[in-house]
Amino acid sequence: MAVFTMTQVINRPVAEVFNAVIHLEDFPKWSPQNPSAKRVSDGEIGEGSRFLLEIKGFGMVPEVLREFETNRRVRVVPDLKTLSGGHRFTFTPEPGNRTRIDHELEMTPKGIYRLMLPMFLFIGKKTVRITAEALRAYLESGQSTVPGVSPRVTSG
Repeated sequence: MAVFTMTQVINRPVAEVFNAVIHLEDFPKWSPQNPSAKRVSDGEIGEGSRFLLEIKGFGMVPEVLREFETNRRVRVVPDLKTLSGGHRFTFTPEPGNRTRIDHELEMTPKGIYRLMLPMFLFIGKKTVRITAEALRAYLESGQSTVPGVSPRVTSG
């Protein structure tokens, strides 16, 4: 098992940051790790919502939202026989309308794929860092179009 953690602060409110994370279908707008994505379940996004997320180096991966607590926590879990784990995002409001995110990425290869653990160790740390930085840049740019959140108006 490989577990990678990272903490970051984003200069945006918790609701906006949380909504960006739970809308996996929008990851290609901001994440260089995800060239394409689509939502495959109906209804409001919440516990058990399903997506197909293209991940560089892995291809199309079915993903499920677990541990869903609005504006507090969500875990994006791969629905694969060869890999368990997931990316847990924990959100904490910070003074000044900022959001702290504690990232925890767990990658546990199964069966013969356990032989690939050294590769997961290499990929995991880099993946968390790239995802965190891309999310921060997207949300702080003022260009985000997060569903359910009014666009940010800036004066210049």
